[in-house]
Amino acid sequence: MASNPLRLRVRVDSYKTLVILDEIHHAGDALSWGDAVSEAFGSATKRIALTGTPFRSDVNPIPFVKYEKDGTGVKRSVADYSYNYGDALREGVVRPVLFLAYSGKMKWRTRAGEVEESDLADENFKEVTARAWRTALNPTGKWIGQVIQAADKRLTEVRRYMPDAAGLIIASDHEHARAYVEILQGVTKEKPVLVLSDDPKAGDKIAKFTHAKTRWMVAVRMVSEGVDIPRLAVGVYATNTSTPLFFAQAVGRFVRARQHGETATVFVPSVPVLLAHAADIERQRDHVLGRNAIGGIWDEDEAIIKFATQERNKFDAEFDDLPAFEALDSEATFDKAVMDGSELHALLAPGSPDEEAILGMPGMLTPQEISQMIAEHRAKHFQQAKNAPKTKSLADQLSELRSELQNVVWAYAKQIDSTPMAVHGELKRVVGGVPAPLASIDELKERISLVRSWAIGK
Repeated sequence: MASNPLRLRVRVDSYKTLVILDEIHHAGDALSWGDAVSEAFGSATKRIALTGTPFRSDVNPIPFVKYEKDGTGVKRSVADYSYNYGDALREGVVRPVLFLAYSGKMKWRTRAGEVEESDLADENFKEVTARAWRTALNPTGKWIGQVIQAADKRLTEVRRYMPDAAGLIIASDHEHARAYVEILQGVTKEKPVLVLSDDPKAGDKIAKFTHAKTRWMVAVRMVSEGVDIPRLAVGVYATNTSTPLFFAQAVGRFVRARQHGETATVFVPSVPVLLAHAADIERQRDHVLGRNAIGGIWDEDEAIIKFATQERNKFDAEFDDLPAFEALDSEATFDKAVMDGSELHALLAPGSPDEEAILGMPGMLTPQEISQMIAEHRAKHFQQAKNAPKTKSLADQLSELRSELQNVVWAYAKQIDSTPMAVHGELKRVVGGVPAPLASIDELKERISLVRSWAIGK
């Protein structure tokens, strides 16, 4: 049982046995674990099962936990006593968390050699958002450097009130982590602490960082559950891990309050799944039985996404000699601030006076004061937006072009007494490329123009 982080304490006397199971959710990691824990401690007179992260969806029940069906028939765990983030925030045990989300223009090359572009915040097919997200986190682009620079400015402001305050960048992999260290060193002129999972001295580095005055640490995933560094006050979520469990564990590294008025700031990519987690951070979640019991943000239109991905994979298979993905360029734009149900949406360029005003909010504020400042900024930018020219998002442009393509294909098919499917087949034969749901703006425009030329020629 040494490989599982479940911790046990057992007290035995002549008649009674008290068992304390810390991080009990790990007993649900595998059926064998659950069986072993149930068998070993089922006869205990008293049991206390503790966990800070019970929520996820799987098929293995956690031993000694009661499950009841909700209104939809889903079985959810029922705690005898819950003390959640909202309770701790009201009692000053944790800091309020201000999420600063950054979007921006992303450009990448696919395996087929196509250059694609998207705004990170646009609602798109899952694979398009995933590629835009990967592009943003790629250290060769400008996005991550601009966000790191903004985070360091925020840390400087926080350190006016918390002199030992520190920042943490959570990276996706070792390669990115090392690159982020170089970016940070260029920004701060101070070498940050690098913590990698294969480093035998990782534990010592974390322990030393906990009591040091060093500004930044860069780590790959491992600084999550069970790591307690109270001086962490600024974070950069520079990983594409999107599960609610990991997100909550990561944010949990920044919320430990030491004195009244301390705040935490976490910088995140402006993608729908993370923004949903950020807005929902105070909600108590339960352990759910059944892997498909919880619908995630990507579960909508899953059949369409699956089909589109399959088509893309078939197309990519014809170009195995080319790289599967290559990030080309990225640019950061401040998108929104989220805290305690309040939200400020304003597209601000890095280094602009308005962005500086947000980054410069005092590091010692109550949740109410932060919400008030966000509301003031929101009112200001709402007024500015009323007078600004309207621009269509990439998603809107793609939707309109796909609809236009369907209309011209239908009209041409009727003109030649054929079918839309036959016309689409001829289009694919002539111009090649990906299916229409995955085509870029330029590809859709080319196809529309070609069909119209056929109609005129006829």
